[in-house]
Amino acid sequence: MPNGIWIYFVQGAVRRGVGWRSMTQVRTEQQIVSVWFPDLTLDRWKRVISQYRTVPAHDVPVVLTRDGAHGPVVYSLSSAAKDRGINRGDRVVDAQAINRDLHVETADLDGDHALMQHLVHWARRWCPWTAQDGTDGLYLDVTRAAHLFGGEARMLRDMVQRFAMQGLTARVAMGPTPLAAHMLARFGASYQISMQQDITAALAPLSVTALPITSDMNRLLHRLGLKTIGALAAVPRAAMMQRFSNVAADRNPLMLLDRALGHSPDPLNAPPDRMRFMARARLPEPVIDPVPHLKALVDDLCHSLADAEQGARQLQLTIYRIDSECRRVQLATANASREAAHLLRLFDGKLDNIDPGFGFDLLTLEALRVEPVSRIQENLDGKRDAQKDIAGLVDRLTARLGQDRVTWSTWRESHVPERIEGRVSALHGAPSAAPELLLDRPIRVLDPPEEVRVIYAVPEGPPSQFRWRGVPYKSTRHAGPERIAPEWWRDKTGTRLRDYYKVEVQDGRRFWLYREGVIYDGRGAEPRWFMHGFFV
Repeated sequence: MPNGIWIYFVQGAVRRGVGWRSMTQVRTEQQIVSVWFPDLTLDRWKRVISQYRTVPAHDVPVVLTRDGAHGPVVYSLSSAAKDRGINRGDRVVDAQAINRDLHVETADLDGDHALMQHLVHWARRWCPWTAQDGTDGLYLDVTRAAHLFGGEARMLRDMVQRFAMQGLTARVAMGPTPLAAHMLARFGASYQISMQQDITAALAPLSVTALPITSDMNRLLHRLGLKTIGALAAVPRAAMMQRFSNVAADRNPLMLLDRALGHSPDPLNAPPDRMRFMARARLPEPVIDPVPHLKALVDDLCHSLADAEQGARQLQLTIYRIDSECRRVQLATANASREAAHLLRLFDGKLDNIDPGFGFDLLTLEALRVEPVSRIQENLDGKRDAQKDIAGLVDRLTARLGQDRVTWSTWRESHVPERIEGRVSALHGAPSAAPELLLDRPIRVLDPPEEVRVIYAVPEGPPSQFRWRGVPYKSTRHAGPERIAPEWWRDKTGTRLRDYYKVEVQDGRRFWLYREGVIYDGRGAEPRWFMHGFFV
């Protein structure tokens, strides 16, 4: 009998002495697949931007950045950028100084995290237990499941092909433990399949950097001459354990090696399946108007949400026509809700433009996104929460006008006035308090600033007389200047500094002006003046 346990499934019945017609062998020892997405951030960025603009050519170096200690640093980069000598972690300004045609974009780390959470559940088409491996990988426990896809090799090939159809480059490997599969996928050959009996030989040629150890531990092992997993495994155990006795278990190379080889437990903690909340209405005969059936759907869905103490943040109504086509309507809420009357009101006017065709006989209402909502009483005085009224108003306005037209103000870290304020959808954010920097600045700001013609100006001071929109003004008092230097990590070379002044004119109005540049700064001709806002 070969190593491992084999189970034989009968595919034909034993009749009249015919015997076994065919048998399928199913291996029962643990089999873990590690899927690694080496270019997850870049692949997702390409997939997103391809929906509304052209992706840069293959020979164009592309880098995606994130914030670093001294400005943006390279987080993900294309093969063309790697050929230019750019590495992950390099400062963007240094890379741009050498490569003038460098295409720079900001990495969406939150979007990457959401994609990985989605892939964890999507990957359960191959097995029932899947989990996330770091920020760019997956674990799949495919024990006793490979035969359903024609064997281990065909299963791994199917995984790579299906991820490629989604625009994701994947490297896959199979091992008897999660850590072994992780090491083989990232540092071994793709499509590598190793069982328990040969895992020691498969890991031996890998570098010790394949173990999740710190950089200091990696340098220590290299000084000791232990550069590969095989060399580390060949060292006498007692001496090495004494040297690493003070190292934490999750960073101890010997304990990690035991986990990879299966000598110590390494369980796979798979998250539970997402709860699905859906209400259905099956009709005995086709109808044209879905509105009469909508209330019953909303009531059924809200009862299901209440039993699970959940509230809906996003709803989708699907109408299935008898000609095999369907129509969908999606709605979102500012806060999680399971109030039937409120959710039903959001559909007002949303179904008027739906083409029912020759009629429909099935309707479904699904809560695509839910959040916990407790069933306990929130207020002891019995009064209604004013925040719920605001959330309900936002929901109704968004349903009527659209998500892009109902927004809150959000604030960014920048000294340049026009960059401080941003807009975020009222459904996906909340209004934030203005930073202290804005307390001394005008409420009304012009975007873009308008140039003014200075009639007379005090040297290195504010204008005594200026003309704006054809009207002359004479200043009586001023305050300032407030100097704002260019943001070198964002602005182009040659951008001039600004000196802001609060200027009060003769009729009592106060304006916010700035001078762009100073004399002899070497970045242009004479300084120019702009009106950027006014106090009310």
